[in-house]
This record gives sequence, C-alpha cells and structure tokens, in this order.
Amino acid sequence: MGQNSSTALLIVLSAPSGAGKTTLGDNLLGKRTDIVRAVTCTTRAPRTGEEHGVHYYFFSMEEFEQRVAAGEFLEHAYVYKNRYGTLKSEVLGKLRAGQDVLLTIDVQGAASVRKLAEDDAELAQSLVTVFLTPPSRTELEARLNGRGTETQEVLARRLQEVDVELEQAPNFDYLLLSETREKDLAALEEIIHAEHRRTKRLPLPAALKPAS
Repeated sequence: MGQNSSTALLIVLSAPSGAGKTTLGDNLLGKRTDIVRAVTCTTRAPRTGEEHGVHYYFFSMEEFEQRVAAGEFLEHAYVYKNRYGTLKSEVLGKLRAGQDVLLTIDVQGAASVRKLAEDDAELAQSLVTVFLTPPSRTELEARLNGRGTETQEVLARRLQEVDVELEQAPNFDYLLLSETREKDLAALEEIIHAEHRRTKRLPLPAALKPAS
C-alpha cells in the first residue's frame, strides 16, 4: 500500500564509487514492492544487459543538454566525461501519487537535490539522504577493483575521487557503514521505518486532538 502524498519519501542513496549502492538499492526494491525506483538519465553507452527506461534513460549529449536547458532535471552532473541526471517528472509524479521513491545517485547529484530542497517545501518534506560506505578505505578499494567493469585508467581516476566523495558524508542525514548485504538492507529499512514516523510527516490523529 502506498503512502499519502504528505508522507511519501524521496530516499536518496549515495556512496563513493564501488561502495555498493546499486546492489543495496536493488535488494531494497526486490524486497519492498511499496518502494519504486527513480530511473536516472545518462549519456554513457549502455552496458551489457542494460535496457532503456529500466536501468537508465539513455540520451544523446544533444538531447540531454536540451532537457537541461528546458529545466526538466531535478539534478544533473558530469561524471567521468558523461552526463547523469534525474527528471523532475520522474520523481515528483511518483511522490504526488503517494509512492516512496528510491534515487540512487552519486554525491554530486545528492548535493544538487539537497540544494533544490532548500527552496522547495515539497521536496524538503519528502527528502531523506543516506550515505553508504565500507568501514575502511582498504575495503572500498577492494570493492571497486572487484567490479571489473572499468579500464585501469578509469579505475585509477575513480580511486582519486574517493577522498572527495568521502568528504561529503557529513552532509547526509544518515551514515550507513556497509557490512553484509543482509545487514545493509536491514539498516536501510530501519531508516525508512523511522522516517515515516517523524512528526513532520505523521500528523496527530484527529481522535487525539482536544475537542473544540
């Protein structure tokens, strides 16, 4: 069952490259049918098995820039020579329908969403930000190396960005230190459960209010 529009959450899950945010997001969506994915847009080429409209919206650079100019994005950023972004319509339409939305993005994108929420009461009401990271740099580097999807040049560049990404952790509502897939999922569900019960989202029932 979906939430009403005042309690629906925009769950922004971010992490350094290779930390496992995509896996955690997939595990959450696989378990929770009441949470939907915000499909992001990119100008990079699809990887093996990726489908347009399912994993990403794959746009040409020209189309992406046209949409930026039209103000269609909630957030957008350059990441390793490609552009990534999330359409406002993709997120706000689901929130207004009372659906919790999971947005799995890099730290740049998360910063853009937080900035926009400062001046947007609807986003501020819904926004919950979570930063996922392994407990050590050694583990983080091991996970990034273990993906096997990048060239050595790209891998080296991503490792150089780790410190910059880690510096963003204090700007998030929650820090989730990654352990096992099962524990990470349980921790994220606890966060979601608690956020739904914050008083700014859960008004006092009418039966508890003083009689007029």
